[in-house]
Amino acid sequence: MTVVAVCQLGPQIGEIEANRRSVEASVSEAAAAGARVVVLPELCDTGYVFTGREEAEALVASAPESATLDSWRALALGFDVVVVGGFCERSATGELYNSAAIVDRSGVRCVYRKAHLWDREQLVFVAGDAPPPVVETDVGRVGVLICYDLEFPEWVRKVALAGADLVAAPTNWPSCPRPAGERPAEIVKVQADAAVNGVYIAVADRCGEERGVTWVSGSAIVGPDGYPLAGPVLEDRPALLLAEVDLGRARDKRLSEHNDLFLDRRESIYALPPLTASR
Repeated sequence: MTVVAVCQLGPQIGEIEANRRSVEASVSEAAAAGARVVVLPELCDTGYVFTGREEAEALVASAPESATLDSWRALALGFDVVVVGGFCERSATGELYNSAAIVDRSGVRCVYRKAHLWDREQLVFVAGDAPPPVVETDVGRVGVLICYDLEFPEWVRKVALAGADLVAAPTNWPSCPRPAGERPAEIVKVQADAAVNGVYIAVADRCGEERGVTWVSGSAIVGPDGYPLAGPVLEDRPALLLAEVDLGRARDKRLSEHNDLFLDRRESIYALPPLTASR
């Protein structure tokens, strides 16, 4: 069994050192509670609500991703944990990406660039076009997606088919109105993602109003049956969620004696007609 943790934090724009200290304290607390995998929110080094690309570039220049990743390397090595977190990346050619890394005691295992950009992110970042990675770690196969990526069933299925036992998802879910008594749609979608792919999904959302934006604060750990094992928090406060999971369970896709989530797929009949522009 493996303890998975998600850290719901409230990073603030430009508060690089304070954000880093918050991450370090949260990973330390998670490790002390027995966690072997710790998931952090999206863009937890710089904050999220940029005024535009120029501000994001200035923040990356003053706090390069190398400093963030060096900090996560030290945490992973010191506590023997796998750290998955979101950060602002500037490529060698100057493009900005909304990225996430998987880091373990051996170092940075992969960097993933968010493929589906939400709203004003498109004014700041370039969308990644590489498939979501899956890394074989000491505790199991860990894949990574970022926030809005979870809204695309094809993308979640891709990481599941690549063998992920656990999908770690750094997230910043802006809050929006919903009917009284209803769960946030983001949570419903994650539960569906987990169930239809038979994987664990650990979502680290954020809290703390930032430049007038509030958040779902929907951090959660969901099992392969689609039911939450911890969370969702749904409160505007920092939180640490922990769940003891059997990651090997995600490799058994059988639903019954005669059904298997992956073997029952019929790709030959799933071809879609060409997409036409909507009016």
